[in-house]
Amino acid sequence: MLLKDTIHMALRGVNSNPSRSLLTMLGIIIGVCSVVLMTSIGASVQGLILSQVNSIGTDTIIVIPGKLQGIAAQTDTLTFEDADAIERLNTVAKVSKAIAVSGNVVYGREEEAPELNGVDEEFFEMQSIEAGVGRLIDAADVKAASSVVVLGSDTATNLFGNQDPIGKRVRIGNQTFSVIGVTKRMGSRGFGSMDKQGYIPVTTAQIMTGRKHVTALMVQAAGDVELAIQDMTALLRQRHRIKNPENDADKDDFSIQSAAQALEILETVTFSLTIFLAAIAAISLIVGGIGIMNIMLVAVTERTREIGLRKALGAKKKDILTQFLIESMVLTLIGGVIGLMAGIGISFVGSLVVQKFLADYVFSLSIPSSFLALIVAAATGLIFGIYPANKAANLKPIEALRYE
Repeated sequence: MLLKDTIHMALRGVNSNPSRSLLTMLGIIIGVCSVVLMTSIGASVQGLILSQVNSIGTDTIIVIPGKLQGIAAQTDTLTFEDADAIERLNTVAKVSKAIAVSGNVVYGREEEAPELNGVDEEFFEMQSIEAGVGRLIDAADVKAASSVVVLGSDTATNLFGNQDPIGKRVRIGNQTFSVIGVTKRMGSRGFGSMDKQGYIPVTTAQIMTGRKHVTALMVQAAGDVELAIQDMTALLRQRHRIKNPENDADKDDFSIQSAAQALEILETVTFSLTIFLAAIAAISLIVGGIGIMNIMLVAVTERTREIGLRKALGAKKKDILTQFLIESMVLTLIGGVIGLMAGIGISFVGSLVVQKFLADYVFSLSIPSSFLALIVAAATGLIFGIYPANKAANLKPIEALRYE
């Protein structure tokens, strides 16, 4: 029998019961759709992280007191004198100091609880933050320890509504501040919103909190980032009298990490999470394959007399085997294509929704993963179709014709 005749009969078998065929494909559709959706989300999140790190700059280094991990991290081991010493290193271009401030921002009856930080003029440039209205904190504000505040766009909107915020007086703790600027809308960065922030001069924060220590330092390397990290590590160990010839980070009372290192860690985490979620989603492909095997076994039983008649008229074992394998693969391929299109569509629509909250979130599609999902779907149809096809091919013509 010609291959085209075998294919024609296989397609006719699929079309003989459209409802059952659609239900059979449902597991494959859900499986492929889930895999495409999970890998697309993973690729989009990785792109989001990359864009956020690039906006800070890969030559940026973060120095914090205590450890990067752990709840009870020390917060009093990094001084302003340490920051000045770091800034004098030849491998360092600039240093920005920051102090975390607790307290709500109050205007009349309105009250907001943004993330408040005391910063210097270098902070905004290193974080790529621009003023949408008014101006940002400058060197004169820091030198004079002025009572001025710059608000994130969401914080300003929630406090003032449609009013012009510039020049308005707000209260933070027991002190009154004048609003000098509102930052441009930036969306989220990392795990927080850049639009729900508040910034005051670092010297003002130092007076308010009575702190002699900084919460964090942002350092811009003058050249090689790794060399700058080595110089800062050696300097801080010397200043803090830490003997650490074995270079054990656990012995240090500070942590240093470059933006590029943070990016590598986050990419590894998101990639691992994407693979894990995709693997879970792929389980439905196996479930779908089992469904196809069950339906094909039913089809073999229903068409026993047809198989017997075809074999009596000269159809060979391989013709019957090929017919049923093609039927199972057609079901999985059609289901795979539908699942692929559904996954792409849901991912795209979802990205449009997420962009309203995360401006840097961009729809991404992992083409290799999508094709892999289709290949796995086809392989599922082949693997789970072998047993029913082999059972049909091994039917004896006389027994099949007698079957009722």
